[in-house]
Amino acid sequence: MDEITHNFPGTFSVIAGPCSIEGYDGLYQSALALKELGIKYLRGGAYKLRTSVHSFRGLGDSGILHLENVGNELGLKTVSECTQTDKVEFMAQHIDILVVGTRNMHNYPLLELLGKIDNPVILKRGIASTYDEWMAAAEYIIENGNEQVILCERGIRTFEPETRYTLDISAIQVMKQKTGLPIIIDPSHAAGYRDLVPSLAFAAIAAGADGLMIECRVNPCDSICDANQTIDPRSLKHILNAVPDLRHHLIRRDL
Repeated sequence: MDEITHNFPGTFSVIAGPCSIEGYDGLYQSALALKELGIKYLRGGAYKLRTSVHSFRGLGDSGILHLENVGNELGLKTVSECTQTDKVEFMAQHIDILVVGTRNMHNYPLLELLGKIDNPVILKRGIASTYDEWMAAAEYIIENGNEQVILCERGIRTFEPETRYTLDISAIQVMKQKTGLPIIIDPSHAAGYRDLVPSLAFAAIAAGADGLMIECRVNPCDSICDANQTIDPRSLKHILNAVPDLRHHLIRRDL
Protein backbone atom coordinates (compact mmCIF):
# COMPACT_ATOMS: atom_id res chain seq x y z
CA MET A 1 0.00 0.00 0.00
CA ASP A 2 2.93 2.37 0.51
CA GLU A 3 3.94 2.13 -3.18
CA ILE A 4 2.68 5.61 -3.91
CA THR A 5 4.71 7.32 -1.20
CA HIS A 6 7.84 5.49 -2.32
CA ASN A 7 7.28 6.53 -5.92
CA PHE A 8 6.35 10.18 -5.52
CA PRO A 9 9.71 11.68 -4.54
CA GLY A 10 11.59 9.91 -7.36
CA THR A 11 9.04 10.07 -10.14
CA PHE A 12 6.22 12.34 -11.16
CA SER A 13 2.78 10.78 -10.62
CA VAL A 14 -0.61 11.93 -11.84
CA ILE A 15 -3.95 11.10 -10.25
CA ALA A 16 -6.89 11.75 -12.55
CA GLY A 17 -10.58 11.03 -12.84
CA PRO A 18 -14.02 12.58 -12.38
CA CYS A 19 -14.92 14.82 -9.46
CA SER A 20 -17.84 12.56 -8.57
CA ILE A 21 -18.74 9.02 -9.54
CA GLU A 22 -22.06 9.18 -11.35
CA GLY A 23 -22.33 5.54 -12.43
CA TYR A 24 -20.27 2.51 -13.39
CA ASP A 25 -20.36 2.89 -17.18
CA GLY A 26 -19.31 6.53 -17.25
CA LEU A 27 -16.53 5.90 -14.75
CA TYR A 28 -15.26 2.94 -16.77
CA GLN A 29 -15.17 4.89 -20.04
CA SER A 30 -13.22 7.74 -18.44
CA ALA A 31 -10.88 5.33 -16.67
CA LEU A 32 -10.18 3.49 -19.91
CA ALA A 33 -9.27 6.74 -21.65
CA LEU A 34 -6.99 7.68 -18.75
CA LYS A 35 -5.28 4.32 -18.76
CA GLU A 36 -4.50 4.75 -22.46
CA LEU A 37 -2.63 7.94 -21.48
CA GLY A 38 -0.55 6.01 -18.96
CA ILE A 39 -2.42 7.15 -15.84
CA LYS A 40 -2.02 4.67 -12.97
CA TYR A 41 -4.12 6.35 -10.29
CA LEU A 42 -7.89 6.76 -10.75
CA ARG A 43 -9.74 9.26 -8.59
CA GLY A 44 -13.46 9.63 -8.03
CA GLY A 45 -15.69 10.99 -5.28
CA ALA A 46 -18.44 8.92 -3.69
CA TYR A 47 -19.22 11.04 -0.62
CA LYS A 48 -19.44 14.68 -1.62
CA LEU A 49 -19.45 17.48 0.95
CA ARG A 50 -21.39 20.20 -0.84
CA THR A 51 -22.12 23.75 0.25
CA SER A 52 -25.72 23.46 -0.90
CA VAL A 53 -27.95 20.66 0.36
CA HIS A 54 -29.60 20.67 -3.07
CA SER A 55 -26.37 19.73 -4.89
CA PHE A 56 -25.49 16.18 -5.91
CA ARG A 57 -23.81 14.57 -2.92
CA GLY A 58 -22.52 11.39 -4.46
CA LEU A 59 -23.54 7.74 -4.73
CA GLY A 60 -22.15 6.80 -1.33
CA ASP A 61 -21.07 3.23 -0.71
CA SER A 62 -22.13 2.07 -4.16
CA GLY A 63 -19.82 4.67 -5.70
CA ILE A 64 -16.91 3.25 -3.73
CA LEU A 65 -17.69 -0.22 -5.04
CA HIS A 66 -17.91 1.11 -8.61
CA LEU A 67 -14.48 2.68 -8.19
CA GLU A 68 -13.02 -0.50 -6.74
CA ASN A 69 -14.43 -2.65 -9.53
CA VAL A 70 -13.23 -0.34 -12.31
CA GLY A 71 -9.80 -0.14 -10.71
CA ASN A 72 -9.53 -3.90 -10.45
CA GLU A 73 -10.73 -4.44 -14.01
CA LEU A 74 -8.27 -1.96 -15.53
CA GLY A 75 -5.38 -2.46 -13.10
CA LEU A 76 -5.51 1.06 -11.67
CA LYS A 77 -4.88 2.22 -8.11
CA THR A 78 -7.96 3.94 -6.68
CA VAL A 79 -8.17 7.28 -4.86
CA SER A 80 -11.21 8.72 -3.07
CA GLU A 81 -12.07 11.17 -0.32
CA CYS A 82 -13.04 9.88 3.12
CA THR A 83 -15.43 12.37 4.68
CA GLN A 84 -16.47 10.77 7.97
CA THR A 85 -15.09 8.58 10.71
CA ASP A 86 -17.58 5.74 10.26
CA LYS A 87 -16.40 5.21 6.66
CA VAL A 88 -12.67 4.81 7.35
CA GLU A 89 -12.67 1.03 7.81
CA PHE A 90 -14.99 0.43 4.85
CA MET A 91 -12.95 2.62 2.52
CA ALA A 92 -9.64 1.18 3.69
CA GLN A 93 -10.87 -2.24 2.58
CA HIS A 94 -11.99 -1.14 -0.88
CA ILE A 95 -9.87 1.88 -1.90
CA ASP A 96 -6.08 2.08 -2.22
CA ILE A 97 -5.49 5.72 -1.24
CA LEU A 98 -7.75 7.81 0.97
CA VAL A 99 -8.05 11.59 0.73
CA VAL A 100 -8.75 14.13 3.46
CA GLY A 101 -10.53 17.05 1.82
CA THR A 102 -10.03 20.70 2.66
CA ARG A 103 -13.12 20.83 4.90
CA ASN A 104 -11.80 17.97 7.03
CA MET A 105 -8.20 19.04 7.55
CA HIS A 106 -9.14 20.00 11.11
CA ASN A 107 -11.29 16.90 11.71
CA TYR A 108 -8.93 15.41 14.28
CA PRO A 109 -10.96 12.26 15.11
CA LEU A 110 -10.91 11.44 11.37
CA LEU A 111 -7.17 12.12 11.13
CA GLU A 112 -6.48 9.86 14.12
CA LEU A 113 -8.42 6.97 12.58
CA LEU A 114 -6.61 7.42 9.28
CA GLY A 115 -3.40 7.06 11.24
CA LYS A 116 -4.42 3.54 12.21
CA ILE A 117 -4.83 2.13 8.70
CA ASP A 118 -2.25 0.85 6.23
CA ASN A 119 -3.44 2.89 3.23
CA PRO A 120 -1.58 6.01 2.08
CA VAL A 121 -3.43 9.24 2.90
CA ILE A 122 -3.52 12.41 0.81
CA LEU A 123 -4.01 15.41 3.11
CA LYS A 124 -5.39 18.50 1.40
CA ARG A 125 -4.64 21.91 2.84
CA GLY A 126 -7.50 23.68 4.56
CA ILE A 127 -9.17 26.56 2.77
CA ALA A 128 -7.44 29.17 4.98
CA SER A 129 -4.85 27.13 6.84
CA THR A 130 -1.27 28.13 7.52
CA TYR A 131 1.67 25.88 6.75
CA ASP A 132 2.10 25.06 10.43
CA GLU A 133 -1.58 24.14 10.82
CA TRP A 134 -1.31 21.89 7.78
CA MET A 135 1.81 20.28 9.19
CA ALA A 136 0.11 19.76 12.55
CA ALA A 137 -2.78 17.97 10.82
CA ALA A 138 -0.31 15.64 9.10
CA GLU A 139 1.25 14.87 12.46
CA TYR A 140 -2.11 13.60 13.75
CA ILE A 141 -1.97 10.90 11.09
CA ILE A 142 1.73 10.14 11.48
CA GLU A 143 1.71 10.02 15.28
CA ASN A 144 -1.08 7.44 15.17
CA GLY A 145 1.11 5.09 13.16
CA ASN A 146 0.64 5.90 9.47
CA GLU A 147 3.66 7.61 7.92
CA GLN A 148 2.32 7.30 4.37
CA VAL A 149 1.12 10.90 4.13
CA ILE A 150 1.10 12.93 0.91
CA LEU A 151 0.36 16.64 1.14
CA CYS A 152 -1.88 18.29 -1.44
CA GLU A 153 -2.00 22.02 -2.10
CA ARG A 154 -5.35 22.89 -3.69
CA GLY A 155 -5.51 26.63 -3.38
CA ILE A 156 -6.48 28.87 -0.49
CA ARG A 157 -9.14 31.54 -0.13
CA THR A 158 -7.90 35.08 -0.70
CA PHE A 159 -9.55 38.35 -1.64
CA GLU A 160 -9.25 37.57 -5.37
CA PRO A 161 -12.57 36.37 -6.90
CA GLU A 162 -11.33 35.84 -10.46
CA THR A 163 -10.29 32.24 -9.77
CA ARG A 164 -12.00 29.75 -7.50
CA TYR A 165 -9.05 29.81 -5.09
CA THR A 166 -5.47 31.08 -5.17
CA LEU A 167 -2.88 28.38 -5.81
CA ASP A 168 0.05 28.76 -3.42
CA ILE A 169 3.07 27.57 -5.40
CA SER A 170 5.36 28.53 -2.50
CA ALA A 171 3.84 25.68 -0.50
CA ILE A 172 5.73 23.10 -2.55
CA GLN A 173 9.22 23.95 -1.37
CA VAL A 174 8.22 25.32 2.04
CA MET A 175 6.37 22.14 3.03
CA LYS A 176 9.09 19.88 1.62
CA GLN A 177 11.59 21.67 3.84
CA LYS A 178 9.29 21.63 6.86
CA THR A 179 8.08 18.04 6.63
CA GLY A 180 10.08 16.03 4.11
CA LEU A 181 6.77 14.67 2.85
CA PRO A 182 5.85 14.39 -0.85
CA ILE A 183 3.56 17.13 -2.07
CA ILE A 184 1.17 17.17 -5.01
CA ILE A 185 -0.89 19.96 -6.54
CA ASP A 186 -4.61 20.02 -7.37
CA PRO A 187 -4.87 22.68 -10.11
CA SER A 188 -8.54 21.91 -10.81
CA HIS A 189 -9.94 23.25 -7.54
CA ALA A 190 -7.53 26.17 -7.49
CA ALA A 191 -8.48 27.29 -10.99
CA GLY A 192 -12.20 26.69 -11.09
CA TYR A 193 -11.99 26.93 -14.90
CA ARG A 194 -10.60 24.25 -17.20
CA ASP A 195 -8.70 26.74 -19.39
CA LEU A 196 -6.47 27.62 -16.43
CA VAL A 197 -5.70 24.06 -15.35
CA PRO A 198 -2.77 23.38 -17.75
CA SER A 199 -0.93 26.59 -16.81
CA LEU A 200 -1.25 25.89 -13.09
CA ALA A 201 -0.14 22.32 -13.66
CA PHE A 202 2.94 23.48 -15.57
CA ALA A 203 3.81 25.91 -12.78
CA ALA A 204 3.50 23.16 -10.19
CA ILE A 205 5.77 20.82 -12.13
CA ALA A 206 8.38 23.55 -12.63
CA ALA A 207 8.28 24.41 -8.91
CA GLY A 208 9.13 20.84 -7.91
CA ALA A 209 5.79 19.20 -7.09
CA ASP A 210 5.87 15.41 -6.87
CA GLY A 211 2.60 14.98 -8.73
CA LEU A 212 -0.78 16.31 -9.77
CA MET A 213 -4.36 15.45 -8.93
CA ILE A 214 -6.62 16.56 -11.78
CA GLU A 215 -10.34 16.31 -12.47
CA CYS A 216 -10.62 14.68 -15.89
CA ARG A 217 -13.26 12.65 -17.68
CA VAL A 218 -14.75 11.96 -21.06
CA ASN A 219 -17.33 14.67 -21.93
CA PRO A 220 -16.49 16.97 -18.99
CA CYS A 221 -19.33 19.39 -19.76
CA ASP A 222 -21.78 16.64 -18.83
CA SER A 223 -20.40 16.40 -15.27
CA ILE A 224 -22.92 16.85 -12.49
CA CYS A 225 -20.22 18.22 -10.21
CA ASP A 226 -17.44 20.73 -11.05
CA ALA A 227 -18.03 20.65 -14.81
CA ASN A 228 -16.35 24.04 -15.37
CA GLN A 229 -12.99 22.90 -13.98
CA THR A 230 -12.95 19.36 -15.40
CA ILE A 231 -10.71 18.76 -18.40
CA ASP A 232 -10.95 16.09 -21.09
CA PRO A 233 -8.32 13.41 -21.84
CA ARG A 234 -6.92 15.43 -24.77
CA SER A 235 -6.11 18.34 -22.45
CA LEU A 236 -4.59 15.96 -19.93
CA LYS A 237 -2.37 14.50 -22.66
CA HIS A 238 -1.14 18.03 -23.38
CA ILE A 239 -0.11 18.36 -19.73
CA LEU A 240 1.52 14.93 -19.62
CA ASN A 241 3.55 15.67 -22.74
CA ALA A 242 5.14 18.64 -21.00
CA VAL A 243 6.20 16.74 -17.88
CA PRO A 244 9.53 15.32 -19.13
CA ASP A 245 10.92 18.68 -20.28
CA LEU A 246 9.78 20.54 -17.18
CA ARG A 247 11.16 17.85 -14.89
CA HIS A 248 14.42 17.75 -16.83
CA HIS A 249 14.98 21.48 -16.35
CA LEU A 250 14.08 21.14 -12.66
CA ILE A 251 16.64 18.38 -12.13
CA ARG A 252 19.35 20.32 -14.00
CA ARG A 253 18.60 23.39 -11.89
CA ASP A 254 19.13 21.39 -8.69
CA LEU A 255 22.52 19.95 -9.80
